[in-house]
Amino acid sequence: MGETMGTAAVAIAVDQRAGGQRTGRLALLDVLRGVAILGTLGTNIWIFTDPAGEERSLDDATSVSATVGLSEDLPGALVEGAFRFLANGKFLALLTILFGVGLAIQYRSAQARGRSWLRSYLWRPVFLFVEGSLHFLLVFAYDVLMGYAVTAILVAVLLTRSVQVQKISMYVVGSLHVVLMTLLTVAIAAAPAPESPSDPAPVGDPTLFASGSYLDQVAFRIDNMLELRLEPIITFALLLFLFLLGVHLFRAGAFGADERGQALRRRLLWLGLGVGLPVNLASTLVGPELFLLDRYVLAPMVALGYLGLVGWIVDRARATGPVITGLASLGRTALSGYVLQNLLCVVVCYGWGLGLASTLDGARPWWVLALWVVIGVVLVGLAQLWLRRFGQGPLEGAQKWALGRLPGAQDRSMR
Repeated sequence: MGETMGTAAVAIAVDQRAGGQRTGRLALLDVLRGVAILGTLGTNIWIFTDPAGEERSLDDATSVSATVGLSEDLPGALVEGAFRFLANGKFLALLTILFGVGLAIQYRSAQARGRSWLRSYLWRPVFLFVEGSLHFLLVFAYDVLMGYAVTAILVAVLLTRSVQVQKISMYVVGSLHVVLMTLLTVAIAAAPAPESPSDPAPVGDPTLFASGSYLDQVAFRIDNMLELRLEPIITFALLLFLFLLGVHLFRAGAFGADERGQALRRRLLWLGLGVGLPVNLASTLVGPELFLLDRYVLAPMVALGYLGLVGWIVDRARATGPVITGLASLGRTALSGYVLQNLLCVVVCYGWGLGLASTLDGARPWWVLALWVVIGVVLVGLAQLWLRRFGQGPLEGAQKWALGRLPGAQDRSMR
């Protein structure tokens, strides 16, 4: 993920064309990655700041959804619900699409240089899977890198097949995913209601992340690995679809600065926000029964609208303005930013750190939103400071160094 989340679009021959766009570094991709990183934090931060932490999802799979019950603090409940709705599943889908874009760029680069694609690339997802495994074990149970690594291997193989095979594969896995989510939703709706209205007993220890030790939390992730890795398993078809969609969008020129790219982004904007957003809002208001469709079917559609909206803004914003340059810097160091934001959250929120998830539980959602802003500013600021001296983020650089010493991964131009 280091290549795609951070520096996948590094200097490729400027006169090499891909779908009508030049394949040098595309500023829009960097900005989109920065937005996606901050957006994924906007989803995950509700897990970190819950006193039950990562254990909560074992009791309630919809704990990151936008369904928020009314309370005495009605404005707070409405603000939290709106924030969760705008983030839930959408930025993760955007990040996944961008990973596919990165793969398409790397494949085009390998072709242009006559490199053996699979031999030079496949070390990368292997390395990524190791990174993700360590991140899952030592930092955060809801790591995305492991699932991306497995999906990247399959997509890398598909890129060696014809464009027609790739498109058919995209449509087939997308359809299968929608069918699966629909069937699971119907099964959930048809399940008999519990006899007792009281909440079920927690699966694990709800105080583990509020007061347990770091090693106890690591043991929790090991003991519950299958349950905690269930999301990328049941949504594997969605991951594959979004990867291939990213490849397709790149080849179609959706990220170019020309009129073709702008026209495509306008279509995505209207599709995602004009159609997807209202339907997604309606599914959210129905309740948690539609959680699977809400997060894994409709949210990716809205993510396309976000892509179009960011593109529309970038087309009209000053390229050297502080917001655009800050987001682009974070996008260039996205792997490092992704891991760092989770590290900062666990230190601030969990009991072995500052323990603010329990201390400030009564101040939700306001302190949660403040934490998101603070960590976002820190990430952007550190990314800009780092890039003043180095060409890529620290984890991206470490990955480049390690891969450069593995057999068959010597193509530095692809890094």
